[in-house]
Amino acid sequence: MSQLIPTAEPFFLLGDSSKPACLLIHGFTGTPKEMRWMGEYLHQQGYTCLGVRLAGHATYPEDMIRSRWTDWTASVEDGYHLLCGVTDRIFLVGLSMGGALALLMSTRLDVRGVVAMSTPSRLPADYPIWLLQLSSLFMKYRPKTNEEPGSGWFDKTAYQGHIAYAQNPVRSAAELKKLTLAMRVALPKVSVPVLLMHSKDEIYVLPENMEIICAGLVNATDKTKLYITGSGHVLTRDASREQVFKSTVEFIQRVSSQK
Repeated sequence: MSQLIPTAEPFFLLGDSSKPACLLIHGFTGTPKEMRWMGEYLHQQGYTCLGVRLAGHATYPEDMIRSRWTDWTASVEDGYHLLCGVTDRIFLVGLSMGGALALLMSTRLDVRGVVAMSTPSRLPADYPIWLLQLSSLFMKYRPKTNEEPGSGWFDKTAYQGHIAYAQNPVRSAAELKKLTLAMRVALPKVSVPVLLMHSKDEIYVLPENMEIICAGLVNATDKTKLYITGSGHVLTRDASREQVFKSTVEFIQRVSSQK
């Protein structure tokens, strides 16, 4: 088994048994660390939190290349069943690809609600799956952006502590596209309350993605859109994170009071 990157481990924070639990799901090439501050904030409010590690992440990029999108859904399902040992009231909270997983898996698991942040409805460079798979035979990795690393961050100190694979595995990008396609198909089946958050200052997954996802949630019992400013893609670690955390708590409290 590959060794985990230090500080990027999964985490479990046991809270008040009378309150719901939150399954925190990180993004593409990311690690549970990008959800840690959010987990600690929610735990301070009494919520049990589990930050899962998606298959192939937080070790070596080669591990990610061997993983398929169904391995990522299985990672979420494993985390869900672990939390079921604590409570039957579970919220799925995901960042970026984690948001796509949260929306998709809410149609397969018995959950109380979904928080999806910076979630893509499609990839920024929306190449066909076959082309991505073919390209991966000749090019294993692609740069994440043409911009200077960290240029999309407002909190530069937080960026310095951010951990993710430095480049995107091309084969994994094909799996991410498969996942976003599955999510889009599943959106009309989402029947639980949903909170969508996206930064207006996002330069990677553009804000219009939130509008597209929201329009697809035709059967969600309660859907809320919240635009954030002064933050980049990683809402859970960038400068406006406190607003993101507080809005999540307010959403969970409101939804829980309706049950």
